[in-house]
Amino acid sequence: MVESKPSSGGNPGPKSCFEYALHFRARTEKTVAEALHFQGVADRDVYNITAPFEDAGRMIIAGRVERRDSEQSEVYFFAEKDGVYVPLSYAPVLALQDPFVTRIGGELIFGGVETFIHPRGTPPRFLWWRTILFRGRDVASLRPFFEGPQGMKDLRLVELADGSVGVFTRPQGKKGGRGKIGFTRISSLDDLTIQVIEDAPLLEGLFLDEDWGGVNDAYVLEDGSVGVLGHIACFDERGHRNYFALTFRFDPDTFTYTDVQVIAERSNFLKGPAKREDLVNVVFPGGLVRMEGGQAYLYAGVSDVGAQRLLIPDPFARVPHREAFESYRQEA
Repeated sequence: MVESKPSSGGNPGPKSCFEYALHFRARTEKTVAEALHFQGVADRDVYNITAPFEDAGRMIIAGRVERRDSEQSEVYFFAEKDGVYVPLSYAPVLALQDPFVTRIGGELIFGGVETFIHPRGTPPRFLWWRTILFRGRDVASLRPFFEGPQGMKDLRLVELADGSVGVFTRPQGKKGGRGKIGFTRISSLDDLTIQVIEDAPLLEGLFLDEDWGGVNDAYVLEDGSVGVLGHIACFDERGHRNYFALTFRFDPDTFTYTDVQVIAERSNFLKGPAKREDLVNVVFPGGLVRMEGGQAYLYAGVSDVGAQRLLIPDPFARVPHREAFESYRQEA
């Protein structure tokens, strides 16, 4: 196991969910939204998608598929055909929520959230959840290899610059309240255990206690630091949930983070329906496709109903956001 120790200082103080959002709105950066369209799933919604990734020589995405009046979901794999995403006939259909994907040691690592009946639960709160991880050469060969701690979502892995594996966690309850981000690293996937995850120290000062958040994807940047794509969430005065797409840079050696910022909120995307009234202002980021010139596509689920992508300034680019975006817009 590779040791990551929390730094005694260097991390900025926390801001509230809405303070991060206000800073984002003050930047007045332009964005361009586009809805993703799906067929072959009957009358069900597709949302909380991954960013496109390569599989057996083609670009595909995974998405959460479920009926509007239910949270019993399946994850399908889709490929684009004539501007519409259709299910892959050879790919598995998994009884999971909120898919994610990465590559470690040349292997495809795929995961999602499994729900199950809590032995001591009582309706309507009788479901519990855990993260299930799969590995394989491609989606057709995926096999489960790890079950995360009960009650933990947003477990994410990333292959670090030195070849070790970074593990982002999201404990709740006594350690994490409504949900805080933790981190540790291991030498290889063989070292991944429940205990390692539960012992991961928190990124202190990132969220206020009344807010919550988690990691959705992570990218090793040119300087060896990790670009983290995640979400921060909070309740408003009506008790409605507000989810924002968030990014920051994380140094796994010093256990410090910088450049914490909201990069998108629901109003940046196209208007559309919501699963429930309290889920209207929800953005659940799935991944980034970073492009040359300082721009990126953010793929996300919106309002627990739909899937869209948003053209934004690359949050991890070294060129000024607005200049890069305007340059791209002029060339397009």
